[in-house]
Amino acid sequence: MSLLGVYSICEVGKDAAGVAGNMFAFGLFLSPIPTFRRIIRNGSTEMFSGLPYVYSLLNCLICLWYGTPLISPDNLLVTTVNTIGGVFQLVYITIFLIYAEKARKVRMLGLLLAVLGIFVIILVGSLQIDDRAMRRMFVGLLSCASLISMFASPLFII
Repeated sequence: MSLLGVYSICEVGKDAAGVAGNMFAFGLFLSPIPTFRRIIRNGSTEMFSGLPYVYSLLNCLICLWYGTPLISPDNLLVTTVNTIGGVFQLVYITIFLIYAEKARKVRMLGLLLAVLGIFVIILVGSLQIDDRAMRRMFVGLLSCASLISMFASPLFII
């Protein structure tokens, strides 16, 4: 098999894994819908926490930044799935804010502003790195750390 054939197989495999990953991620983004249907139906956030949605928004923003051509060219799948995820998280946060009590609204708005501030710091800070490979490594490591901590955080409850 020629080197070009192996490269083509690797590209097809990468794209297939990317599409499968996007489908699974899309399913994860849809999973809070029953919770928010309950919040809307009851007119209250009850004992639900908005923190996972704010943190998930930060994760989507970091991963979206990683997928942009300024950081990592040829990552359209990463960019699209995290754009969709960010929109879902913003909708969930908006619904949460609409139905939350005043004290929780203030706390959630503070957390949302903190997340946006952290993302701006990451964005501006990473643009200060002139070496493209180092910039990609820096944002990639932040993205990995964010993903690992987001998916590992429920284990701390156990």
